[in-house]
Amino acid sequence: MSFSSDIKNELCRVEWKRREHLLAECYGAWLFSRCFRLREGAFVTENGAVARRLLELAAAGVGVSGELTFGVSRRKRTAYRVFLPEEGGRAQLLEAFGHTGREPSLRLNRANLEEPGCGAAFLRGAFLTCGTATDPNKEYHLEYAVPHKNLANDLYTLLCEAEGFPLTPAVSGRKGAYVVYLKESGQIEDVLTYLGAPGAAMELMQVKMYKEAKNNINRKTNFETANMDKTYSASARQTAAIAVISDTVGLGSLPENLRELAQLRLDEPEMTLRELGERLGISRSGVNHRLQRLLELGEKILKEKGLEQIL
Repeated sequence: MSFSSDIKNELCRVEWKRREHLLAECYGAWLFSRCFRLREGAFVTENGAVARRLLELAAAGVGVSGELTFGVSRRKRTAYRVFLPEEGGRAQLLEAFGHTGREPSLRLNRANLEEPGCGAAFLRGAFLTCGTATDPNKEYHLEYAVPHKNLANDLYTLLCEAEGFPLTPAVSGRKGAYVVYLKESGQIEDVLTYLGAPGAAMELMQVKMYKEAKNNINRKTNFETANMDKTYSASARQTAAIAVISDTVGLGSLPENLRELAQLRLDEPEMTLRELGERLGISRSGVNHRLQRLLELGEKILKEKGLEQIL
């Protein structure tokens, strides 16, 4: 089952506390169902809970009875077809929300959303019939697919006016229709909670926390690996310089403090500067200073012999 289906199943379990909320959800669901018109049309979905909710909304909200048939979708899954068979029923649904079906452009009638909580109920209904959300393990994306430009702009405005939190949706065209969408994970969490799907919002939040923790671990690992590479590279140069000194003038020619460190570096090439310092009882910066002197001496010997410098 997809993340979108999980959201819609959760939304279909929301109980209406007030009749105004029932009507607002009914309006949102049918307005975006692509069959909110006088001539016969049908809403098709693979989600049985959404199909039943749509029929329940029409019957409980405006007293219109719809029908439900079954079929098989292109993906070889059960498809539910919801429609209003009687023209009188379709006209009754339109009139209940202040529409005639003859408007030159389908628009949102804000008079249906004047009571508190109606905006959330309307957006919940709209999501049931035209909304989708991408699996948060892949990306953060929630959208409403709307067939009419003016209706898409009205939906955009309503989202911007959501109570209690700021949203920054966007609108774009797609294959002759319009998409109103959100891509910021925190805003999607807020919208899901606002619509009545806190469980889905929590799931998204958990996925985000996991991804952030994983990214932090990867960053730390990469940082540590880079430091290790840097340490081993420096150690290799130091060991090579000490080997040049040993093979030419001999370690015995070095002052005691340098000779002791040179021998330890040859014996323990993987030791860090801090570990070398702890073994010799000197500071990390002291170890670094002495190793630089050894490196310079090795390069000087190579230069005098006309050989390549230590890489």
